Amino acid sequence: MLAFSFTVPFTRVAVDGLSPLFIGAGRAVVAAALAATALAVTRQRRPRGSQWWRLAVVAGGVVTGFPLLTSFALQTTPAGHGAVVIALLPAATAVVAVLRTGERPPTAFWTATAAGALVAVGFASASSGSLGSLHWADLLLFGAVLAAAAGYAEGGLLARELGAWQTISWALVLGAPLTGALTLVSVAQRPPDGTPVQWAAFAYLACISMFLGFFAWYRGLAIGPMARVSQMQLVQPVLTLVWAGLLLGERLTAGTLLGGLAVVACAGLAVRVRSAPG
Repeated sequence: MLAFSFTVPFTRVAVDGLSPLFIGAGRAVVAAALAATALAVTRQRRPRGSQWWRLAVVAGGVVTGFPLLTSFALQTTPAGHGAVVIALLPAATAVVAVLRTGERPPTAFWTATAAGALVAVGFASASSGSLGSLHWADLLLFGAVLAAAAGYAEGGLLARELGAWQTISWALVLGAPLTGALTLVSVAQRPPDGTPVQWAAFAYLACISMFLGFFAWYRGLAIGPMARVSQMQLVQPVLTLVWAGLLLGERLTAGTLLGGLAVVACAGLAVRVRSAPG
């Protein structure tokens, strides 16, 4: 979570000079090159049968979906705001994990999860200046949450079969044709021309957020139970808010802090209820 907590602030830094399409797709291309090298050097066996379809879910969720959606959203919204909306991810991951595994959690779990969703939507609406509608960036962030939740849950299950780093590596390789094509399109539309700081942020997103960070995360989800392990994600938005203040100079308003605490509290309650007996 420490590695992932820098993702939103560094994406915010990178989009000030590089196109969001290049950041979202290009970082996956760099990570795919690292992944392909690791798989080839260690001579990992290839996935079989339905594992390829399941890897496609992982690739769609965390290789293309989350990076692209957050990159476009953070063009116009502060990193602190993005962190609060993404704080819904722990509960979303728990929900997808429950649906994927066929378990039957108590009614209190669904109540807490729904409360978290309402608080997150309410915070995003209030922050965008209109309680009646959401800004397009908020819709992108909520889409990113759903994409990541699916990628996390399926990736955690696959990690039990293929291994943690192997799962993210195969997903990156599988998604490489699409992310490579999108990267070429972005370069043709707008040749990348960032500052050293922006390129450094891009390098972090490619090597850590897109690749190495998943080694520990998928390993933890594989050990499980996934709903309980996903509670560790609650640390991420809190750290991201701190980094946004320290690195980007964003002002941590009382509304942002209260909104963040409320979303984190609801997500934590959902996961804790899910983990409780009967």
